[in-house]
Amino acid sequence: MPDPVLLARIQFAFTVSFHIVFPTMSIGLALFLAIVEGLWLKTGDGLYLRIYRFWLRIFALGFGVGVVTGIVLSFQFGTNFSRFAQMAGSVLGPMIGLEVLTSFFLEAGFLGIMLFGFKRVGPRLHFLATCMVALGTILSASWILAANSWMQTPAGFAFTDGRFVPVEWLKVIFNPSVPYRLPHMLLAAYITASFLVAGVAAHYLLQQRHVAFARRTLSMALAFASVLIAAQVFLGDLLAGVVARHQPAKIQAIEGNWNDVPRADYLLVIVPDSQRERNSVQLGIPLLGSLLVTHSVDGTVPGLRNTPPADRPPMGPVFYGFRVMYLLGTAMFFTACAGLWLKWRGTLFESRRFLRLLVWMSPTGLLATLGGWYTAEIGRQPYVVYGQLRTVDAISPVPPGAVLSSLVAFVLIYGLFLYGFLRLTSMAIRKGPEGDPQPAGSPPAVRRTRPALAVLRST
Repeated sequence: MPDPVLLARIQFAFTVSFHIVFPTMSIGLALFLAIVEGLWLKTGDGLYLRIYRFWLRIFALGFGVGVVTGIVLSFQFGTNFSRFAQMAGSVLGPMIGLEVLTSFFLEAGFLGIMLFGFKRVGPRLHFLATCMVALGTILSASWILAANSWMQTPAGFAFTDGRFVPVEWLKVIFNPSVPYRLPHMLLAAYITASFLVAGVAAHYLLQQRHVAFARRTLSMALAFASVLIAAQVFLGDLLAGVVARHQPAKIQAIEGNWNDVPRADYLLVIVPDSQRERNSVQLGIPLLGSLLVTHSVDGTVPGLRNTPPADRPPMGPVFYGFRVMYLLGTAMFFTACAGLWLKWRGTLFESRRFLRLLVWMSPTGLLATLGGWYTAEIGRQPYVVYGQLRTVDAISPVPPGAVLSSLVAFVLIYGLFLYGFLRLTSMAIRKGPEGDPQPAGSPPAVRRTRPALAVLRST
């Protein structure tokens, strides 16, 4: 029978990997919907309303799956990580509770209006509901990232009678990494939504369907992506500096070197040999490693031998998790730049090669987010609370057979969830947006409740 610690980690990794896809989509699409509905209210252009109503359906599907799969994670703290729950519950419990009170209730309270209130409330109240749901997704991410960041860079606590006890809540919540990890995650969600929207728009343009809808959404998505990715590059560099100060072993594993290397290559492929503390195979770009890590080609990149063997994360998963995030992020950056170039030349909507590229690029935000999440979580090992509580000491005394059987059940059930979500989403995309682009007789700008409501009812 496999190691129960490994099984518990695999089960949590699987469930959280499946779950994180849907909140990432929901956070990004919620803000996109709020912007689109605001533009419709300001301009009266019915095309914005079509965009809103189309993406609202997909948002609702992702939001529903995200809620269901998120509940499971809380239960796993009690089933597979009960010692961790006992020791860290007084710190993490209040933050999870505040996430429910401040964000989940906010989302649940306004989601019904957002989904079913078109013909029941005025357009301004409906817009308020959309904004509140978008705010709820941000608050939810804030509390979850605060809790997870405390596990990465714990602060504001005392260890008393075998338990973590909060002594300064502001330091617990605003721990050293959360000011950087939270905006990094939010930007990742917004970039993910931008490429999903752009990919669907490109699909319609390739098929010459819903052309006006596709042109508008593609222009908006690429504009958002261009600004957001530029900000993400800057923020990612700041976050790397924080990780280097507080979790040096993670940076060492990310770079893939065992010894300190001056004028280091940026390694693209490695086959690490942890027993001999060397790489059996490695391939990289000369000098780029030092330039990215130290901002100087003459800088020295630290190696994993600086960390005692008992405190080292597994190099391979951390190295490749980061490469997935970084290289896909780089591909998205150049894709957005190419889109701006084509837009400036006036050939964006006619370049079939670029449109095909956008279709293939549509899931890259989700894959990059998973790569970044794996880097953060596996790079924290062998600790569940970095430097304070080892994962092996946080596991419940559960028979490995029970963990394995529940893991198999999760794989089967989540497979059905994924099939249902993909099928319903593909049906919505095949059906396309509904309604006319601009209802006849509608005003040029919607600034009063009655004309706006007339546009809503006519679509």
